[in-house]
Amino acid sequence: MSSTLLERLRPMTAPSGTDGRYQHGNRLFSYCSIDRERLKAVELPHPIIGIILRGLKEVWLGDTVRVFEPGTVFVMPRGVRMDVVNIPAERHSYESLLLEVPALPPGISPFIGGPRAGGSDWQFCVPLNSDLVDALVHAATSIASDAVGEALKTLRLAEVLTLMQPLAAARPLFETSLSEEVAWLIRAAPSQAWTVERVAARLGLGASTLRRRLTSENQPFREILRHERLQAGRSVLASGASSQAAAEAAGYSSRSHFARRYREIYGTSPMKRGVG
Repeated sequence: MSSTLLERLRPMTAPSGTDGRYQHGNRLFSYCSIDRERLKAVELPHPIIGIILRGLKEVWLGDTVRVFEPGTVFVMPRGVRMDVVNIPAERHSYESLLLEVPALPPGISPFIGGPRAGGSDWQFCVPLNSDLVDALVHAATSIASDAVGEALKTLRLAEVLTLMQPLAAARPLFETSLSEEVAWLIRAAPSQAWTVERVAARLGLGASTLRRRLTSENQPFREILRHERLQAGRSVLASGASSQAAAEAAGYSSRSHFARRYREIYGTSPMKRGVG
């Protein structure tokens, strides 16, 4: 599988003699190194999907090293300090193709609850199969093409992430803030009777711990709940439904209560958006 991936992606390389970063498309770039280099205390702002095209990459976490060979697909997490060594191939430079994933596309869920990987638990290397190879090639070539629209580029990235979501090595792509985990749960079913206790149970936390951690992120539970429910109601109104239907979809038993909250946030009555 790795040889097939290399054959299909090697045409997408940086210009000869490039040293450093070369942009192919939005968040998609090659990284090239003519000489062996060691990057100390690297800490990424966003997780990255990477593919080694030439040479070797070493990733050091303390005294533990992982070595990535050509054809390896790997995921590097955000916010983890590590040393990275890029080693050129004989008579060639080092080269990798990298895709930053700052946010998940619509429809792709984050990792919800449970322990998070860290330290010696990082697996990095992603096992390949033919479907994932096809998806990676299609995503890379689409993102790099000026002729492809943003909607299709997003769809291609979503296809890659859908295939990678069950893989332990890919977990850093789906980890997000606790407040976003809470928001996603509510967003998926805004009409449910969400409480701090119920959300905390879904996340494997105690209610007091959830409140404290959300406060530290400046995202109180009540504000997240209100925002997600009103957004759900607004989407229903935009489809042409009545304000009563919007209130019910947003989990409000009272249409007047929904209307008051809606005016507070959006400055207009929901009655004007639907048929009443």
